Amino acid sequence: MRSATDELETLRNKMREYLDAGVQLGWLINPQQQQVEIYRQGEDVEVPNLPTELSGENILPGFSLSLSRYL
Repeated sequence: MRSATDELETLRNKMREYLDAGVQLGWLINPQQQQVEIYRQGEDVEVPNLPTELSGENILPGFSLSLSRYL
């Protein structure tokens, strides 16, 4: 999750590094802009419009994260 002092581009670069290292799914939660960027291996970044919940998809079956306290 992005803190008030984090540079967004630095965090985006870090997410790309994680994907390069083999991470299958990553979420960049940006409360300052009420936005989430979803990173998936081999896919373009998805930026859903004000999601209320994130799913672990097939990477973490059954896992979900409520965003009500973050966005």
